[in-house]
Amino acid sequence: MVVNREVLESRLNDFNPAARRAALEELAGQARRGQIDFTLTRPVVNLHCHTFFSYNGYGYSPSYIAWRARCEGLYMAGIVDFDVLDAVDEFLAACELLDLKGCAGIETRIFVPEFHTRVINSPGEPGISYHMGCGFTSSKVDDTAFLNSMKDAARRRNEEVVARVNGFLCPVQLDYERDVLPLVPKGNATERHLCMAYDAKASEVIPDAAKRAAFWAEKLGENAASIEKMFADPPVFQGVIRAKTMKAGGVGYVKPEGAAFPRLDAVNALTLSAGAIPTHAWLDGTTEGERDIEELLDLEMAAGVAAVNIIPDRNWNIKDPAARKIKVAHFHKFVELAKARDLPIIVGTEMNAYGNRFVDDFDAPEMQSVASAFIEGANILFTHTVLQSAAGLGYLSPWAKKHFASTKDKNKFFAELGAVLTQWNKADLGDIGSDPKPAAIAALLG
Repeated sequence: MVVNREVLESRLNDFNPAARRAALEELAGQARRGQIDFTLTRPVVNLHCHTFFSYNGYGYSPSYIAWRARCEGLYMAGIVDFDVLDAVDEFLAACELLDLKGCAGIETRIFVPEFHTRVINSPGEPGISYHMGCGFTSSKVDDTAFLNSMKDAARRRNEEVVARVNGFLCPVQLDYERDVLPLVPKGNATERHLCMAYDAKASEVIPDAAKRAAFWAEKLGENAASIEKMFADPPVFQGVIRAKTMKAGGVGYVKPEGAAFPRLDAVNALTLSAGAIPTHAWLDGTTEGERDIEELLDLEMAAGVAAVNIIPDRNWNIKDPAARKIKVAHFHKFVELAKARDLPIIVGTEMNAYGNRFVDDFDAPEMQSVASAFIEGANILFTHTVLQSAAGLGYLSPWAKKHFASTKDKNKFFAELGAVLTQWNKADLGDIGSDPKPAAIAALLG
């Protein structure tokens, strides 16, 4: 029996990994048989998609992200999850099946003592910085204890939030094990999952919509009629719950303390030990910390950072003309700074909130002058992923240090190879050994 496309695509987001893989294989088979047409590949990328292993605003799995990226003709796609690598193997396998260039990473929050008085990229939280590792080739790492500690620390923060909010929202109260953990495949819940759970619990405890709206209006300081209208748009309503109860000023807000977060060196050590690339995460240049961006990059590069990440959409797609002008100027200046420092630029849309677009608008006037740098960064990261997976010859490997006189030369090689390398022709690399000449690698692909 032939299962239709819509049913199979819905199964891609099933929490059962076997169901996801079976659906993806059937969809890929239909595409090979000409029953599904893919959009021609376009020069656009999204290398920063959160999956449902942390939080995706649409509930997308790693397999679904790869499938949709292939259907929509993305040049390359990449996943990033908070505090876990659970999606890495599934996503890279899906990319290989679909002949899609792909990469995988992790994101967490760190404490930067040198910036303890300055907000960096976590609004309202001095010294706390979102930080990334990109180019992981496996969900397995040597330092499992540290990786597990990142996930455990996130859980402890969540449980503290729940303890505080439960008291405030009584009788709407959560049991973390029963009400929250089933919302995520492998237990890595976020604040957004907590808000989903509180929304669902309120519907259970107060089934009458008008009475429930009155309850929320009192607790959140909002108009009951407005709240009831929001019930039809759960992501918006859950965002209000989060803003009013869990962010700064809310009863559930847990003020970040440096001791509760890992340090830059420790996260970079985990990333480097896995053969991946420590990556600076840029916000928009308006914070005190990011106004001192060269000082911050000096510090981070000394600790191993070798690439940067940008979410372009929040830097240019801004309604207010004055704010847009300021942020676009910061955005373009940061791109030039990264290029001057030979830092590959990795971009995406996050997709960790409802409303995030699947891929940025690379044709927007604000994007046109910088888009080529983003494609170059994608090519570098794809070459890294392939070579690191094949023979440990990644971007920061001893092999790369030996064979390239400068980072600029290395970037040129990795970008040019990435432009011709695909999931299908990477087999032509064969057994390249532990110390091939870069020219010999390029020659294998013609």
